[in-house]
Amino acid sequence: MPESNCKHCTKGTISMGFCPFSLALFAGTALSYVKYIQNKSSKSTSSSPSSTTTDEPFRVVFVLGGPGAGKGTQCELLSKNHGWAHLSAGDLLRAERKKENSPLADIINSNISAGKIVPSEITTQLIKNAMVELRSSEGQIKFLIDGFPRSEGNVNAWEEVVGDAAVLEYVLFFECPYDILTSRLLERGKTSGRSDDSLDVIRKRFNTYRDESMPIIEMYEKEGKVRKIMADRSIEDVYAEVESILKN
Repeated sequence: MPESNCKHCTKGTISMGFCPFSLALFAGTALSYVKYIQNKSSKSTSSSPSSTTTDEPFRVVFVLGGPGAGKGTQCELLSKNHGWAHLSAGDLLRAERKKENSPLADIINSNISAGKIVPSEITTQLIKNAMVELRSSEGQIKFLIDGFPRSEGNVNAWEEVVGDAAVLEYVLFFECPYDILTSRLLERGKTSGRSDDSLDVIRKRFNTYRDESMPIIEMYEKEGKVRKIMADRSIEDVYAEVESILKN
C-alpha cells in the first residue's frame, strides 16, 4: 500500500488511516448546508403568496411510542378525518435519500453507509421544509409529527432549527407492552419486506427506544404535555380515545 503524502493523515511517521482534515471539512460542509437551507426556507416563507398565514406559528403534536405501537395508523386516520397533516420523520428521510442531485441526500447516505446516525439538524430541517411547503401550497399549519423527537439531540435541533416558528400543543404517547409490540412487528414483517422487522433488529430498536426515547417522553410528562393512550387495543378503540383528545 502506498504511503500517504498528506501531512494531515500522518502523525510523525505513522499513518492515522483517515484524514482528520477531510473529516472536519465534511462536517463543516454539512453544517453549512443546513444553515443555507434554513436561510433559504426563511426567505421563501416571507415572500410566499400565502403570506396571510406566514406569521402564524405552526401547531404541532409530537406522536411517540414504541415500534409497532400504531402511531402511523392513528395519524393517518386523524389526518383523513380532522385535517391535520401527517409528517413521518422516517418517511421524510427515506424520500430525501432517493432524490437526485440533493446535497442532503448525499450527507444522509454517507452517514448511513458509515453506520452513523443522521444528524438531528438534517432530520429537523426536512420536517421544517415539509411544514413550510404545505403552508405555502395548502395553507396548512396543523401537523402531527410521527416518530419525532426520539432523542435529546432531536429536541435540541428542534429548538435551534424550528424554535418559535412552531407551538407544541402536546405529545401523544402510545403505550404498549413489549410482547404485543414484538408480535405486531413480526406479523408485519411477513409482508412488509422491511429488514428492521426481524427479531434481532426489533430487540435493538426496543433498547434504543428505552434508552433514548423514553427519557424524552418523561421530560415532556414533567411539563404536563403528554397525553397517554394504551395502544394494546383495537384500532377503533384506540382511535376513539385519540380523537377525543384531539377534539378537546
